[in-house]
Amino acid sequence: MSLSALLPPAPASPVAASYARLSEVFPGLRVRELAEDEPAPRGDGWVRADELAAGGPALDAFLAWDEAQTLRDYGVPARPDVVASFGLHRYAWPACLLVTVPWFLDRRVPRVPAADVAFQRTLGRMAVRVREFACLPDDPAAALPGARVVADEEALRAEVRAAVAEHIGPVLEGFGPRMRRRGRALWGMATDEVVEGIWYIAGLLGEEPRAMAELELLLPGTAKPYVGPAGFRELTAPDGRTLPTRDRASCCLFYTLRPEDTCVTCPRTCDADRVRKLTAAAN
Repeated sequence: MSLSALLPPAPASPVAASYARLSEVFPGLRVRELAEDEPAPRGDGWVRADELAAGGPALDAFLAWDEAQTLRDYGVPARPDVVASFGLHRYAWPACLLVTVPWFLDRRVPRVPAADVAFQRTLGRMAVRVREFACLPDDPAAALPGARVVADEEALRAEVRAAVAEHIGPVLEGFGPRMRRRGRALWGMATDEVVEGIWYIAGLLGEEPRAMAELELLLPGTAKPYVGPAGFRELTAPDGRTLPTRDRASCCLFYTLRPEDTCVTCPRTCDADRVRKLTAAAN
């Protein structure tokens, strides 16, 4: 009998099932967990989050992609702050899902410091090392290494807010000078990424109403450093259907490229235009 047959099986990752479900409904993003001593991938388009946070050559290279993409797709150069805003969105949207998807699906909240996350944007890949996570007392994973048991749902929501802030805070500092934004404006963008990322994934899962209710509790408007509430509201389509929407806490600056084509949740988009766009998307 081999030695491997005598050893107990390695404990399952507490977030593996959540990440697998994410990739199942959204193939554009695949997450690979790194072993404890496995280095984060390098080269071939990979960048670590702490490299982006440093604001140096790695961030320059990352934003060069956005600059070229904007010119190619829209035929006009974007201002440097607009390029940086696009780049932050394209990183922060998937990065926040590393925390919010396991929370939403399995009530487990991984800690993912910037040094333990790498991103390959063109392939839609993320690599993450999860050393610890929070969970509720009745979770079977509470006995796994790295588990930190919290008292209740509100305590778990606090863990979500803390885990996202731990990861995204340094990244905001790296992007901030390029975006010409500080403090509240940057955290407004982070708030939007948290809300709109899991809202979108929940829609793919067929659980949009639950996500909206849980996001209202997660971000009630008083949880600093986040800015404002989740902010969902309802509009009515011409045929009487209810159309959920929200007002973003920040602006992605897309209007600087196409003033007539604002995002459906942009504060600049009036309700009549939102109804038109949402109705067209549903048909």
